Amino acid sequence: MNDVPTIHTPDANALPLPPHAPKPTSIDGQVESSAATWKSEDGLVETGVWECTAGTFTASRDGYDEVAVILSGKATVVSDAGDTVVVGPGSTLITPAGWIGTWTVHETVRKVYVLRTIS
Repeated sequence: MNDVPTIHTPDANALPLPPHAPKPTSIDGQVESSAATWKSEDGLVETGVWECTAGTFTASRDGYDEVAVILSGKATVVSDAGDTVVVGPGSTLITPAGWIGTWTVHETVRKVYVLRTIS
């Protein structure tokens, strides 16, 4: 029998987040907030919910992969290689370790994420 509990977030859209704070890589003053919902014992995997207001910011995946499912909002994500995708509710976005690009958030975005650190 497995004694490890099941982790369940019934409605990630309604999950309370801490107060928003300035996004360090924002080009035009965005704010963001996030809450981790689970971390593996070895610290290499984390899940959570993240939210960011409209505007543009740079992003890089230095040493970790991210899988994200967009819950609400809309954004255009452009990699430094020039690949462009528009994401919205229901979109799954994978940005592997080494990915660099820019997000332009058109409407406040909320996503569920899974981060996997590359050891």
